[in-house]
Amino acid sequence: MKPVHDENRNLTIISEFILLGLPIQPDLKALFYALFLAMYLTTILGNMLIILLISLDSHLHTPMYLFLSNLSFSDMCFSSVTIPKLLINMESKKPTIPYPGCLTQMYFFLFFGDLESFLLVAMAYDRYVAICYPLHYTVMMSPKLCSSLVVLSWVLTTFHAMLQTLLMSRVSFCDNNIIPHFFCDTSALLKLACSDIHINELVLFMAVGLIIVIPFLLIVISYARILSSILRVPSVRGIRKAFSTCGSHLSVVSLFYGMIIGLYLCPSANNSTLKETVMSIMYTVVTPMLNPFIYSLRNQDIKGAFKKFLEGRKIPNTLGL
Repeated sequence: MKPVHDENRNLTIISEFILLGLPIQPDLKALFYALFLAMYLTTILGNMLIILLISLDSHLHTPMYLFLSNLSFSDMCFSSVTIPKLLINMESKKPTIPYPGCLTQMYFFLFFGDLESFLLVAMAYDRYVAICYPLHYTVMMSPKLCSSLVVLSWVLTTFHAMLQTLLMSRVSFCDNNIIPHFFCDTSALLKLACSDIHINELVLFMAVGLIIVIPFLLIVISYARILSSILRVPSVRGIRKAFSTCGSHLSVVSLFYGMIIGLYLCPSANNSTLKETVMSIMYTVVTPMLNPFIYSLRNQDIKGAFKKFLEGRKIPNTLGL
Protein backbone atom coordinates (compact mmCIF):
# COMPACT_ATOMS: atom_id res chain seq x y z
CA MET A 1 0.00 0.00 0.00
CA LYS A 2 1.41 3.36 -1.03
CA PRO A 3 1.21 6.62 0.94
CA VAL A 4 -2.13 8.38 0.45
CA HIS A 5 -2.05 12.09 -0.46
CA ASP A 6 -4.62 14.30 1.22
CA GLU A 7 -5.11 17.21 -1.21
CA ASN A 8 -7.23 19.21 1.23
CA ARG A 9 -4.44 19.44 3.77
CA ASN A 10 -1.57 19.04 1.30
CA LEU A 11 -0.10 16.34 3.55
CA THR A 12 0.96 12.77 2.93
CA ILE A 13 -0.88 10.28 5.10
CA ILE A 14 1.26 7.22 5.76
CA SER A 15 -0.88 4.10 6.08
CA GLU A 16 2.01 1.70 6.65
CA PHE A 17 5.75 1.57 7.24
CA ILE A 18 8.41 -0.66 5.73
CA LEU A 19 10.72 -2.28 8.27
CA LEU A 20 14.11 -2.94 6.71
CA GLY A 21 14.86 -5.50 9.43
CA LEU A 22 18.31 -6.95 9.96
CA PRO A 23 21.24 -6.63 7.54
CA ILE A 24 21.36 -10.37 6.81
CA GLN A 25 22.58 -12.00 3.61
CA PRO A 26 19.75 -13.84 1.76
CA ASP A 27 21.51 -17.22 2.00
CA LEU A 28 21.78 -16.81 5.81
CA LYS A 29 18.17 -15.83 6.45
CA ALA A 30 17.02 -19.37 7.18
CA LEU A 31 19.81 -19.84 9.72
CA PHE A 32 19.06 -16.58 11.52
CA TYR A 33 15.32 -17.30 11.42
CA ALA A 34 15.89 -20.60 13.20
CA LEU A 35 18.26 -18.91 15.68
CA PHE A 36 15.84 -16.13 16.61
CA LEU A 37 12.94 -18.57 16.84
CA ALA A 38 14.93 -20.80 19.19
CA MET A 39 15.97 -17.82 21.32
CA TYR A 40 12.38 -16.57 21.52
CA LEU A 41 11.01 -19.97 22.54
CA THR A 42 13.79 -20.27 25.13
CA THR A 43 12.83 -16.86 26.52
CA ILE A 44 9.17 -17.78 26.82
CA LEU A 45 9.75 -21.22 28.34
CA GLY A 46 12.51 -20.06 30.70
CA ASN A 47 10.54 -17.15 32.12
CA MET A 48 7.36 -19.20 32.35
CA LEU A 49 9.28 -21.79 34.37
CA ILE A 50 10.52 -19.10 36.77
CA ILE A 51 6.95 -17.83 37.29
CA LEU A 52 5.67 -21.39 37.77
CA LEU A 53 8.31 -22.29 40.37
CA ILE A 54 7.67 -19.08 42.32
CA SER A 55 3.92 -19.70 42.24
CA LEU A 56 4.19 -23.31 43.46
CA ASP A 57 6.85 -23.02 46.15
CA SER A 58 5.70 -21.21 49.29
CA HIS A 59 9.34 -20.66 50.28
CA LEU A 60 9.60 -18.33 47.30
CA HIS A 61 6.63 -16.19 48.32
CA THR A 62 8.86 -13.32 49.43
CA PRO A 63 9.32 -9.74 48.18
CA MET A 64 12.40 -10.65 46.14
CA TYR A 65 10.56 -13.34 44.19
CA LEU A 66 7.43 -11.23 43.83
CA PHE A 67 9.58 -8.73 41.93
CA LEU A 68 11.32 -11.54 40.05
CA SER A 69 8.04 -13.06 38.85
CA ASN A 70 6.95 -9.65 37.56
CA LEU A 71 10.34 -9.24 35.88
CA SER A 72 9.97 -12.62 34.17
CA PHE A 73 6.51 -11.68 32.93
CA SER A 74 7.89 -8.38 31.65
CA ASP A 75 10.74 -10.19 29.84
CA MET A 76 8.29 -12.52 28.07
CA CYS A 77 6.13 -9.64 26.91
CA PHE A 78 9.12 -7.46 25.99
CA SER A 79 10.42 -10.09 23.57
CA SER A 80 6.92 -10.79 22.25
CA VAL A 81 6.51 -7.16 21.20
CA THR A 82 9.25 -7.34 18.55
CA ILE A 83 10.44 -10.89 17.82
CA PRO A 84 7.26 -12.46 16.35
CA LYS A 85 6.91 -9.52 13.94
CA LEU A 86 10.61 -9.81 13.07
CA LEU A 87 10.17 -13.51 12.26
CA ILE A 88 7.09 -12.80 10.13
CA ASN A 89 8.90 -10.09 8.18
CA MET A 90 11.92 -12.33 7.60
CA GLU A 91 9.57 -14.68 5.74
CA SER A 92 7.71 -11.91 3.92
CA LYS A 93 8.68 -10.40 0.59
CA LYS A 94 7.29 -7.04 1.73
CA PRO A 95 8.11 -6.48 5.44
CA THR A 96 5.51 -3.87 6.31
CA ILE A 97 3.62 -2.85 9.43
CA PRO A 98 0.40 -0.77 9.43
CA TYR A 99 0.54 2.69 10.98
CA PRO A 100 -1.76 1.73 13.93
CA GLY A 101 0.28 -1.45 14.42
CA CYS A 102 3.46 0.59 14.49
CA LEU A 103 2.13 2.86 17.24
CA THR A 104 0.86 -0.16 19.18
CA GLN A 105 4.24 -1.85 18.95
CA MET A 106 5.97 1.34 20.08
CA TYR A 107 3.59 1.63 23.07
CA PHE A 108 4.18 -1.90 24.36
CA PHE A 109 7.91 -1.72 23.67
CA LEU A 110 8.17 1.38 25.87
CA PHE A 111 5.81 -0.09 28.45
CA PHE A 112 7.65 -3.34 29.10
CA GLY A 113 11.08 -1.77 28.71
CA ASP A 114 10.22 0.86 31.35
CA LEU A 115 8.63 -1.77 33.58
CA GLU A 116 11.83 -3.80 33.65
CA SER A 117 13.82 -0.71 34.64
CA PHE A 118 11.51 0.11 37.58
CA LEU A 119 11.38 -3.51 38.75
CA LEU A 120 15.18 -3.68 38.84
CA VAL A 121 15.16 -0.64 41.14
CA ALA A 122 12.62 -2.29 43.45
CA MET A 123 14.77 -5.43 43.55
CA ALA A 124 17.86 -3.36 44.39
CA TYR A 125 16.02 -1.71 47.29
CA ASP A 126 14.91 -5.14 48.50
CA ARG A 127 18.53 -6.37 48.54
CA TYR A 128 19.63 -3.19 50.32
CA VAL A 129 17.10 -3.70 53.12
CA ALA A 130 17.87 -7.44 53.37
CA ILE A 131 21.61 -6.86 53.89
CA CYS A 132 21.71 -3.53 55.73
CA TYR A 133 18.62 -4.01 57.94
CA PRO A 134 18.15 -7.79 58.23
CA LEU A 135 16.37 -7.61 61.61
CA HIS A 136 13.80 -5.14 60.26
CA TYR A 137 13.42 -6.73 56.83
CA THR A 138 9.93 -8.20 57.33
CA VAL A 139 8.65 -4.88 58.70
CA MET A 140 10.29 -2.63 56.11
CA MET A 141 9.46 -4.88 53.15
CA SER A 142 5.85 -5.48 54.12
CA PRO A 143 3.44 -7.08 51.64
CA LYS A 144 1.66 -3.72 51.33
CA LEU A 145 4.88 -1.90 50.41
CA CYS A 146 5.91 -4.57 47.91
CA SER A 147 2.52 -4.55 46.23
CA SER A 148 2.61 -0.75 46.15
CA LEU A 149 6.04 -0.77 44.46
CA VAL A 150 4.79 -3.19 41.79
CA VAL A 151 1.59 -1.21 41.18
CA LEU A 152 3.55 2.06 41.06
CA SER A 153 5.89 0.54 38.46
CA TRP A 154 2.96 -0.46 36.27
CA VAL A 155 1.26 2.95 36.65
CA LEU A 156 4.39 4.95 35.80
CA THR A 157 5.16 2.82 32.75
CA THR A 158 1.57 3.11 31.53
CA PHE A 159 1.70 6.90 31.83
CA HIS A 160 5.03 7.25 30.02
CA ALA A 161 4.22 4.81 27.20
CA MET A 162 0.83 6.45 26.65
CA LEU A 163 2.36 9.94 26.62
CA GLN A 164 5.00 8.99 24.04
CA THR A 165 2.46 7.22 21.86
CA LEU A 166 -0.04 10.11 21.91
CA LEU A 167 2.73 12.58 21.04
CA MET A 168 3.85 10.34 18.18
CA SER A 169 0.29 10.09 16.85
CA ARG A 170 0.34 13.89 16.32
CA VAL A 171 3.48 13.72 14.16
CA SER A 172 3.10 14.02 10.37
CA PHE A 173 5.09 11.81 8.01
CA CYS A 174 5.99 12.58 4.39
CA ASP A 175 6.71 10.24 1.48
CA ASN A 176 9.52 8.40 3.29
CA ASN A 177 8.00 5.48 5.17
CA ILE A 178 11.10 3.25 5.37
CA ILE A 179 12.27 2.48 8.92
CA PRO A 180 15.90 1.23 9.00
CA HIS A 181 15.14 -1.03 11.95
CA PHE A 182 13.36 -4.28 12.77
CA PHE A 183 10.69 -2.62 14.94
CA CYS A 184 9.01 0.77 15.39
CA ASP A 185 11.55 2.50 17.59
CA THR A 186 10.68 6.00 18.79
CA SER A 187 13.91 7.63 17.62
CA ALA A 188 13.70 5.90 14.21
CA LEU A 189 10.15 7.21 13.69
CA LEU A 190 11.10 10.75 14.67
CA LYS A 191 13.80 10.75 11.97
CA LEU A 192 11.05 10.24 9.35
CA ALA A 193 8.86 13.07 10.62
CA CYS A 194 8.21 16.16 8.49
CA SER A 195 6.45 18.20 11.19
CA ASP A 196 7.64 19.92 14.34
CA ILE A 197 9.01 17.32 16.79
CA HIS A 198 10.57 19.60 19.42
CA ILE A 199 8.05 18.51 22.07
CA ASN A 200 8.65 14.84 21.22
CA GLU A 201 12.41 15.27 21.51
CA LEU A 202 12.08 17.15 24.81
CA VAL A 203 9.83 14.49 26.32
CA LEU A 204 12.11 11.74 25.00
CA PHE A 205 15.15 13.46 26.55
CA MET A 206 13.37 13.80 29.90
CA ALA A 207 12.23 10.17 29.71
CA VAL A 208 15.81 8.96 29.26
CA GLY A 209 16.66 10.70 32.54
CA LEU A 210 13.60 9.50 34.44
CA ILE A 211 13.44 5.95 33.07
CA ILE A 212 17.12 5.09 32.58
CA VAL A 213 19.52 7.44 34.36
CA ILE A 214 17.69 7.96 37.67
CA PRO A 215 16.80 4.26 38.18
CA PHE A 216 20.38 3.30 37.34
CA LEU A 217 21.73 5.84 39.85
CA LEU A 218 19.33 4.55 42.53
CA ILE A 219 20.61 1.03 41.95
CA VAL A 220 24.23 2.24 42.16
CA ILE A 221 23.46 4.06 45.45
CA SER A 222 21.79 0.93 46.87
CA TYR A 223 24.81 -1.22 46.12
CA ALA A 224 27.21 1.46 47.34
CA ARG A 225 25.44 1.34 50.70
CA ILE A 226 25.48 -2.44 50.68
CA LEU A 227 29.23 -2.40 50.03
CA SER A 228 29.74 0.19 52.77
CA SER A 229 27.75 -1.94 55.22
CA ILE A 230 29.82 -5.02 54.43
CA LEU A 231 33.14 -3.18 54.74
CA ARG A 232 32.21 -1.80 58.17
CA VAL A 233 32.13 -5.34 59.58
CA PRO A 234 34.12 -7.39 57.05
CA SER A 235 33.75 -11.17 57.21
CA VAL A 236 34.02 -14.00 54.75
CA ARG A 237 30.53 -15.17 55.65
CA GLY A 238 29.06 -11.69 55.14
CA ILE A 239 30.76 -11.27 51.79
CA ARG A 240 29.56 -14.68 50.61
CA LYS A 241 26.02 -13.93 51.75
CA ALA A 242 26.01 -10.58 49.98
CA PHE A 243 27.44 -12.09 46.80
CA SER A 244 24.92 -14.94 46.74
CA THR A 245 22.08 -12.52 47.50
CA CYS A 246 23.01 -9.80 45.02
CA GLY A 247 25.01 -11.65 42.35
CA SER A 248 22.06 -12.54 40.12
CA HIS A 249 20.51 -9.09 40.32
CA LEU A 250 23.82 -7.36 39.62
CA SER A 251 24.36 -9.55 36.56
CA VAL A 252 20.91 -8.68 35.16
CA VAL A 253 21.37 -4.97 35.93
CA SER A 254 24.77 -4.91 34.21
CA LEU A 255 23.36 -6.66 31.14
CA PHE A 256 20.21 -4.54 30.84
CA TYR A 257 21.61 -1.08 31.57
CA GLY A 258 24.89 -1.82 29.82
CA MET A 259 23.07 -2.39 26.54
CA ILE A 260 20.73 0.60 26.94
CA ILE A 261 23.44 3.05 28.01
CA GLY A 262 25.70 1.86 25.19
CA LEU A 263 22.89 2.40 22.68
CA TYR A 264 21.23 5.65 23.80
CA LEU A 265 23.87 7.48 25.85
CA CYS A 266 27.05 6.57 23.93
CA PRO A 267 26.23 7.19 20.26
CA SER A 268 28.89 6.53 17.63
CA ALA A 269 29.38 8.40 14.39
CA ASN A 270 30.35 5.33 12.37
CA ASN A 271 27.86 2.60 11.46
CA SER A 272 25.24 4.08 13.79
CA THR A 273 22.37 2.24 12.12
CA LEU A 274 24.15 -1.12 12.31
CA LYS A 275 25.15 -0.44 15.91
CA GLU A 276 21.57 0.47 16.89
CA THR A 277 20.27 -2.72 15.30
CA VAL A 278 22.83 -5.00 16.96
CA MET A 279 22.45 -3.36 20.38
CA SER A 280 18.66 -3.51 20.09
CA ILE A 281 18.87 -7.23 19.35
CA MET A 282 21.00 -7.62 22.48
CA TYR A 283 18.52 -6.07 24.90
CA THR A 284 15.27 -7.18 23.21
CA VAL A 285 16.29 -10.78 22.45
CA VAL A 286 19.42 -11.81 24.33
CA THR A 287 18.86 -10.14 27.73
CA PRO A 288 15.29 -11.48 28.31
CA MET A 289 16.53 -14.95 27.30
CA LEU A 290 19.52 -14.89 29.67
CA ASN A 291 17.68 -13.56 32.75
CA PRO A 292 16.06 -16.92 33.69
CA PHE A 293 19.41 -18.69 33.35
CA ILE A 294 21.18 -16.07 35.47
CA TYR A 295 18.65 -16.42 38.28
CA SER A 296 18.47 -20.21 37.97
CA LEU A 297 22.22 -20.83 37.99
CA ARG A 298 23.12 -18.28 40.68
CA ASN A 299 20.14 -18.68 43.01
CA GLN A 300 20.02 -21.61 45.42
CA ASP A 301 16.29 -21.21 46.16
CA ILE A 302 15.34 -21.36 42.48
CA LYS A 303 17.70 -24.29 41.90
CA GLY A 304 16.17 -26.12 44.86
CA ALA A 305 12.60 -25.55 43.67
CA PHE A 306 13.58 -26.63 40.15
CA LYS A 307 15.21 -29.81 41.47
CA LYS A 308 12.04 -30.69 43.37
CA PHE A 309 10.02 -29.98 40.26
CA LEU A 310 12.16 -32.31 38.13
CA GLU A 311 12.12 -35.07 40.75
CA GLY A 312 8.36 -34.88 40.96
CA ARG A 313 8.40 -34.22 44.67
CA LYS A 314 5.62 -32.23 46.21
CA ILE A 315 6.54 -28.56 46.39
CA PRO A 316 5.21 -26.82 49.51
CA ASN A 317 2.69 -24.29 48.38
CA THR A 318 -0.03 -21.99 49.59
CA LEU A 319 -2.14 -22.25 46.45
CA GLY A 320 -3.83 -25.50 47.33
CA LEU A 321 -2.21 -27.30 44.36
